[in-house]
Amino acid sequence: MLEAGSKLVVASHNQGKVREIGDLIRPFGLEVVSAAELGLPEPVEDGETFAANALIKALAAAKASGLVALSDDSGLAVDALDGAPGIYSARWAGDGKDFALAMRNVEEALAAKGAKTPEQRRAHFVCALCLAKPDGSHEIYEGRVDGALIWPPRGKNGFGYDPVFQCDGHDITFGEMDPDAKHAISHRAMAFKKMMEAQFGA
Repeated sequence: MLEAGSKLVVASHNQGKVREIGDLIRPFGLEVVSAAELGLPEPVEDGETFAANALIKALAAAKASGLVALSDDSGLAVDALDGAPGIYSARWAGDGKDFALAMRNVEEALAAKGAKTPEQRRAHFVCALCLAKPDGSHEIYEGRVDGALIWPPRGKNGFGYDPVFQCDGHDITFGEMDPDAKHAISHRAMAFKKMMEAQFGA
């Protein structure tokens, strides 16, 4: 589906996500353009899983642009909150996509549960990537990274919930981590690894 030198539309209006995907995919010689740059509308994400929402976005962008499209649906799942915010991770940030608010909302929900220790604050990020052609054919790849939530937020790197997520085996948050270091271990990196192995044998 992918060939070096081909043009790929990233089906996202989230500039942090577009930047991170661009960094991951650039070594494979692909030209990347975002849905926002092409003026494509954002489809309604009414799927019940990360994979379903990724498929909705990728198919909409592929059909509207006539290009192969790559979408990413990802989010934070907190064990003590029964997997919330999950597929609604962005909605917890409100209409203004204020992730300082989203992180505070998660923290307040954890406080209401009395979750104070790292074991009580277990969480994981999930990423579902969908690669779709204008004809509707598609492939999905998923990745996950486990850790625990800290408070208060630390670090200015990354985006979304990164400043409160501390990956297993590390003593800094994704928000404090150098982008290259995060790219090596993140949920998105794990899904990308599966996709690139399938597409390029990389």
